[in-house]
Amino acid sequence: MQILIGFLLGLIISLLARKAKALDDSGAIAATLTGGLIFAFGGLPWAAVLLTFFISSSLLSNFLSARKRTVGEKYSKSNKRDWAQVLANGGLGTLFVILNRFIPASPLPWLGFIGAMAAVNADTWSTELGVLAPSSPRLITNGKQVEAGTSGGISLVGTLASLLGAALIGLVAYIFSPTPSFLRIIGISSVAGLLGSLFDSLLGASIQAIYYCPACNKETEQHPFHQCGVKTRQIRGYQWLNNDMVNFLASLFGSGIAILLGVLIF
Repeated sequence: MQILIGFLLGLIISLLARKAKALDDSGAIAATLTGGLIFAFGGLPWAAVLLTFFISSSLLSNFLSARKRTVGEKYSKSNKRDWAQVLANGGLGTLFVILNRFIPASPLPWLGFIGAMAAVNADTWSTELGVLAPSSPRLITNGKQVEAGTSGGISLVGTLASLLGAALIGLVAYIFSPTPSFLRIIGISSVAGLLGSLFDSLLGASIQAIYYCPACNKETEQHPFHQCGVKTRQIRGYQWLNNDMVNFLASLFGSGIAILLGVLIF
């Protein structure tokens, strides 16, 4: 019955998100599967953390969208998430909820889930609010000033937003599944999320596939064609390491940090 209810809730939320244009058709299917598994096997605490990420990131994606339109040409995809984006952000969390069924007495799957969600939420908050910063971001690798929206660019506003997004995941996790120490779970979530987001930026500035549009004279993640319709050419990075893969690796990094901190602290 819990599995049936879980998938039903996953389907309802996915359909609502599709209607709100937060997901496309493939994204709705992927969200039904991942969300359904997390609702079914994790129950309310796991579902609450997942929904916190999804709802907050979707709202921020549409926050001051007119001001963000100028940097949209740099991103590989629109605000409407497809299946790859859903799995990149929620796939690892689904694996943790399944792992938790086999070792329910261990806190590590739950901490790994929190770390993964904190990382993707921190990265989304950093991206969506960082582009609104009054000053230009700087590459995380060399400190060089770059245009807003450039992969690997960080700013004070974006970093603070990242920290808040990560802390929010910890707060919700504590509310729905209290642990012995509020400060511990908030600290683990904040550190894991922030480091996961910075790891995302490091990959974006170094080995993520980045392309160039000769017509617009701009770097972009879009391939094989820029939004202007002109074919882009790769100028750095590995072709297989697109933005979705970077997001997944960032969530993996965040979960690893959370598990490590959990072992050291608990």
